[in-house]
Amino acid sequence: MPQPARGIGRALRHRNYRLFFSGQLVSLIGTWMQSTAQAWLIYRLTGSSVLLGLVGFSSQIPVFLVAPFGGTLADRARRHRVLLSTQSMSMVLALILAALTLSGVVEVWHVFVLAPLFGLVNAFDIPARQSFITEIVQREDLLNAVALNSSMVNGARIVGPALAGIIIAAVGEGWCFLANGVSYIAVLTGLLCMRNLPARRAKPSASPLEQVLEGFRFVHRTRPIRQLLLLLGFVSLMGMSYTVLMPIFADRIIAGGPRALGLLMGASGAGALTGALLLAARTSMRGLGRWIALACALFGVSLVAFSFSRNLLLSMALLYPAGLGMMIQMSASNTLVQTMSPDSMRGRVMALYSMMFMGMAPFGALLAGSLAEHIGATWTVMLGGTCCALAALVFGLRLAEFREEAHRIIVAMPAMGGDPPEQTTGARPAA
Repeated sequence: MPQPARGIGRALRHRNYRLFFSGQLVSLIGTWMQSTAQAWLIYRLTGSSVLLGLVGFSSQIPVFLVAPFGGTLADRARRHRVLLSTQSMSMVLALILAALTLSGVVEVWHVFVLAPLFGLVNAFDIPARQSFITEIVQREDLLNAVALNSSMVNGARIVGPALAGIIIAAVGEGWCFLANGVSYIAVLTGLLCMRNLPARRAKPSASPLEQVLEGFRFVHRTRPIRQLLLLLGFVSLMGMSYTVLMPIFADRIIAGGPRALGLLMGASGAGALTGALLLAARTSMRGLGRWIALACALFGVSLVAFSFSRNLLLSMALLYPAGLGMMIQMSASNTLVQTMSPDSMRGRVMALYSMMFMGMAPFGALLAGSLAEHIGATWTVMLGGTCCALAALVFGLRLAEFREEAHRIIVAMPAMGGDPPEQTTGARPAA
């Protein structure tokens, strides 16, 4: 195998990570199929951009509200067992939605009941899943594992919506929900087959609430992590919500129906996959701060251009760099935040990462749906892209202020019990 390929896939040499990767890949294809089908179902039943925003809000607001407690659980309990529980509950919810839809009795209120339940499960699943990576790879492979995870998510993001568009057009949304429910068997099987996992953690003396507050205090006083999360939260609020309006672009603006929706989401996913693979090929964190600023700017500018496109192929071409920029910012921020966090607090820090990345998205979905109702989907996405580009400029101008502090944190991490990846020692992660 050529050297670059070995570098891109080096985290796969760990058996437990291979099981995790393969199971998650199958499951995430189902998840993206369900996400696309759910948006189309709401749009078909109501034709309302406001309700599209509301269902996005209801499915993600639990992450914002509950994720700190999910992160605390990830730091107190065995993350492997937490994942077994959350993935099982997600499977049950998907099968319930499939049964309602296939039986022909599904109504809008059913989706609005199930959506926040999915979000509640995710509030516990995401911090455990993010921090679990450090338990199944060696520290020097963390950057590669996070990037491969992102490539897995976005490989699924290409395949899932494309399959959903075909299946919705042929037999309806219910079969997408059923496929998602069945896909959880793969990830549960992978988790059950893992061996040599870390022993149960010692029970901390602090109460769960005290641990939650400790996580907030750590992020507040650690300026590089704070700046990364603030940028991620702002971009999630103003830019990520463009996906909520995709059914409107696919149907009213491009006039392509569910097939166009799958192609548009797939194009964004293809760009994101490229970005994840670019990060996976890196062997050092040097310069990731500049990558984050440039990627955020690329995301914003691409969204502005996409908002004015009326052609399917051109829209797909513009969503490709948008997806690439979004993924590089998200994955690079993920890696830097995990590297600067001690293991004893990683679950709580990743919970706050989840709050910024996914927890701000429901507010963005609600804002986007409301704005689109008044000024149209085109101007809503254009405004969001402009705000992201301006945020990238501000972050880039302030980068030098906290770059040295990030360097000191990573160099000092072994003494703090964090033991970051070996190749980062002496590197400037936010240079």
